[in-house]
Amino acid sequence: RCHHTSISQMCSCSKTISDEKYQDPFQLGRKDLKNLYEDIKKELLVSTAELREMCEYYFDGKGKAFRPMIVVLMARACNIHHNNSREMQASQRSVAIIAEMIHTASLVHDDVIDDANSRRGKMTVNQIWGERKAVLAGDFILSAASVALARIGNTTIISVLTQVIEDLVRGEFLQLGSKENENERFAHYLEKTFKKTASLIANSCKAVSILGCPDPKVHEIAYQYGKNVGIAFQLIDDVLDFTSCADHLGKPTAADLKLGLATGPVLFACRQFPEMNAMIMRRFSKPGDVERARKYVLQSDGVQQTTYLAQRYCHEATREISKLRPSPEREALIQLTEMVLLRDK
Repeated sequence: RCHHTSISQMCSCSKTISDEKYQDPFQLGRKDLKNLYEDIKKELLVSTAELREMCEYYFDGKGKAFRPMIVVLMARACNIHHNNSREMQASQRSVAIIAEMIHTASLVHDDVIDDANSRRGKMTVNQIWGERKAVLAGDFILSAASVALARIGNTTIISVLTQVIEDLVRGEFLQLGSKENENERFAHYLEKTFKKTASLIANSCKAVSILGCPDPKVHEIAYQYGKNVGIAFQLIDDVLDFTSCADHLGKPTAADLKLGLATGPVLFACRQFPEMNAMIMRRFSKPGDVERARKYVLQSDGVQQTTYLAQRYCHEATREISKLRPSPEREALIQLTEMVLLRDK
């Protein structure tokens, strides 16, 4: 049986957006994302059939394209803010494609590191083709993204987006370590969350803002929006690991505990159940640790506290993006913060 907490019950936080202002981000961004996956596959042209099949495996059009969606909406919002032009530049759309490629390469590598066997409801690349080939496929997608990035021909954009790759690696290293001190532990968790998840969104938003507008204040708004939405997205992901069904989520639940990871719900639960400290330090490695830790989390207010924290990050994202000139895209980006909080998979 699934223990599913309705996050909507906790969402008293946000003001309801009136009907005429409501903009469905996925409807609004659809035309810019048309043929997104076909265009990615063109970047992955490779002579070896097996390598091509592996690289295209996750680009099946069944993902939500959440990251490219934010990037194209941000591009248009910044363009409108700067010179009232709703047109998106080809280079801005390229950033959306590159962001999705970097993200997918990191998923392939993550699945190898975690020895995962399912992703988006299907078998992982490493399960089908083996770990060694999966690592190489991830590398190849990353190299194709780098070629597409170089083609934009803007050294500032190259610098901004290569920061993402550095952060992904540093975030993975942070995840391998753990902290004894409780406060340090939470800061460590949030830093890891930024580097592994939010940096990609923050820097992609910043990149399209640089391409569309010369004002450094706008670049900072775009970056801060992406950073806050990205952290909130991961916090809700960490909540869903405890509250959602495996078949609904498309991957096993309590997966983080099985990997020895203490996420937000665990760290908050630890304040009510200090006996979890020892389990965190040994990374839930003793028999029964995972089940006990999960029980403690569900008995505590860890899920609610993590959700409230995600709400605070979404509030901050909304506050930042509201500094831009009003536009349908700006409203859609505000709406997206609601969708991040209310998603159930």
